[in-house]
Amino acid sequence: MSFSEKYDLIKELVKEELAALNREILQEIDNNTQLNKGIRDFFSLPSKHIRAVLSFLYLKSSGVTINKTQIDVQTVIELVHNASLIHDDVIDDCNERRGFKSFNAGFGNHLSVVAGDFILSFALKKIAEINSPEILKIFANTLNSMCIGEISQNFTKFKIPTIEEYIEKTYRKTGALFETALSASFLAENGKINETASEFAKNFGIAFQIRDDILNIIQHKADSDIKNGIYTAPVIYSLNPDEPHKGIEKAKTLLDNYVRKAAGFINPLPENKYKIALIELLELINND
Repeated sequence: MSFSEKYDLIKELVKEELAALNREILQEIDNNTQLNKGIRDFFSLPSKHIRAVLSFLYLKSSGVTINKTQIDVQTVIELVHNASLIHDDVIDDCNERRGFKSFNAGFGNHLSVVAGDFILSFALKKIAEINSPEILKIFANTLNSMCIGEISQNFTKFKIPTIEEYIEKTYRKTGALFETALSASFLAENGKINETASEFAKNFGIAFQIRDDILNIIQHKADSDIKNGIYTAPVIYSLNPDEPHKGIEKAKTLLDNYVRKAAGFINPLPENKYKIALIELLELINND
């Protein structure tokens, strides 16, 4: 089976929660203007919802019954993530997203920046409805971290970073939002952050991005990044932006290390079908 087919089987375990999540997202965005319609169409594109899937599986494996507030938390996560995608496509001048025309290709950079900010306003509204100062603080810190990651990337272009610098940037740009997805969900459950769950999500998020960076090199999708001076793990290990393939094997070892770290944080979970799905998900990003 392909990655998509295996992943679809895993998603089946949380399909009701994902359906509720999608309803919440679309309820936030009316169809009154052409821009709103474009945003709704953007959210209707095929999406992995990987942060929500991961969170729902971990929560259910822990014996937590998913409630409305946790659906709201994952709604905010998806809104923030998709706003960042629209902004990223403007920054990177990308014309394609998920195999379809990117938002900026259809609406231009000016309206795309506005659309990303507009989506963030929906996220802020939803956070206000959750009415938790602790959850608000977590999201504020996460948005700050994501921005710092992007700023850091911009000011280090055409410089091959150390692996430690790459991991720090990867955490800020990607891992932090995965971490928040579970941190905020457990706060919504019992007012406490589950540190084990947060560490699992953080390490999974870093692994997920390393995998993506490796695939971009293998599938020749990273040419524009390299041309723009954005160097990921394969380039760092090869020490040569012109020969990133020479660093792929070491990058795969790095990926495996983070997958193993993440796996260590699900070992304490009760044995059930949701834990098995989490293990399968880790295997999937490490081998497919």
